[in-house]
Amino acid sequence: MTPQRQLLFRLLHSNDTHPTAESLFERASHEMPGISLRTVYQTMNDLVAMGEIEQVSVGGGPARFDPNTDDHHHVVCDTCGTVRDVYVSGADQLAIDGLDGFDAVAPAIVFHGECTQCASSSNPPHHSTKEN
Repeated sequence: MTPQRQLLFRLLHSNDTHPTAESLFERASHEMPGISLRTVYQTMNDLVAMGEIEQVSVGGGPARFDPNTDDHHHVVCDTCGTVRDVYVSGADQLAIDGLDGFDAVAPAIVFHGECTQCASSSNPPHHSTKEN
């Protein structure tokens, strides 16, 4: 295990922010100047291949990495981009129409919306009272 791998694994341990490789690179660079973005990407890909972490795609934007390998799903704030783990009961028993023979082996549910922090800080929609 290289020092770079140890650092990145430590930065991911108990990290529930679902960081991107770029954000991990930024944090790792402060602790280990000279670490390359390529090393971060390669290490993340290796950890995914070993089953130590999961690569998460939440629709658009760069891939994120999740050290939580438990059976779970994600909720994404469309305003600030926060990603959190959520647990869905019975997700493996969903009735899905339209698969037409497709063998779906692992459901990955991503809920989109607005987190409570963004919802409480956003201004109410402005409705125009101007008549045409």
